[in-house]
Amino acid sequence: MIRVGIVGATGYAGGELVRILMGHKEVEIKWYGSRSYIDKEYASVYQNMFQIVEDICKDDNLKEMAKQVDVIFTATPQGFLAGLLDEENLSQVKVIDLSADFRIKDVATYEKWYGIEHKAPQFIEEAVYGLCEINREKVKKARLIANPGCYPTCSFLSVYPLAKAGVIDMSTVIIDAKSGTSGAGRGAKVNNLYCEVNENIKAYGVASHRHTPEIEEQLGYASGEEVTLNFTPHLVPMNRGILITAYASLKKKADGTSYNKEEIRRFYEDAYRDEKFVRVLPEGTCPETKWVEGSNYVDVNVVVDERTNRVIMMGAMDNLVKGAAGQAVQNMNLMFGLPEDAGLQLVPMFP
Repeated sequence: MIRVGIVGATGYAGGELVRILMGHKEVEIKWYGSRSYIDKEYASVYQNMFQIVEDICKDDNLKEMAKQVDVIFTATPQGFLAGLLDEENLSQVKVIDLSADFRIKDVATYEKWYGIEHKAPQFIEEAVYGLCEINREKVKKARLIANPGCYPTCSFLSVYPLAKAGVIDMSTVIIDAKSGTSGAGRGAKVNNLYCEVNENIKAYGVASHRHTPEIEEQLGYASGEEVTLNFTPHLVPMNRGILITAYASLKKKADGTSYNKEEIRRFYEDAYRDEKFVRVLPEGTCPETKWVEGSNYVDVNVVVDERTNRVIMMGAMDNLVKGAAGQAVQNMNLMFGLPEDAGLQLVPMFP
């Protein structure tokens, strides 16, 4: 059995980790870490765990936890793990971090967009960006995983096949994103109150959202060029889900002709043919958040607009599963030599 510790077990991503891992046959959760609920029963925080989880919440003592478990998930705010991580921890235990502390390879970029000093830059180069679809072999050998952000995961997987193939002009990429309110976390915020969110949709973080450099960096690796793009997120009145609609101009072929829709679609089918959790939808079917809710799936599709010579790339996923906890478990499975889908055979919920 893999012994697991979770720091931040009472946040939305932490709670989702518990829900998924309770159904994982190879896992035993040994430590439910929560600074806000120390010594309280976990099921008193999440009533859905009544008579399922009988443990109490402990503190976030990383050093003590590392002595008792095989892997630690940190579902914590930016700066938490970087402020505590040292070589002693990593020599004892594998760590999967759900924050942004080790996702961005350039320290200055991280500090600019997140507004905090990075306390553990010595581990940035070692950390593996945990998007299994592109870094599967690196994940298997890693001891520190930077679990990707929710918006970057869906954005990247929606655009990746064409970025990698070099058939779109990366300087023209525009990403329109929409997310449910759970993406903002469980903390009390006026902007997330029912009366603020219900019957409303709004953009936020316009030209300044901190997931922008993560998306640019990863698409830069895929395309082999520096990427600067527009990313605009929106808050929509639903609990879960992310919908990405991305736009870019198509390049011409070497012979000067245009790519047709069959050729563009083939790039997606080739890229994801062997991927368990990325589903390329039938032609003419647009991704919808309700068809991936509660699951680790990402649904993608693409449409060529011949009139404007642009391509519309679309993706939908559950921000708490593939966008956080599910992807973290997917990484854990690879790190411990388990089937990648172990504990993740979650059929999307409907309605």
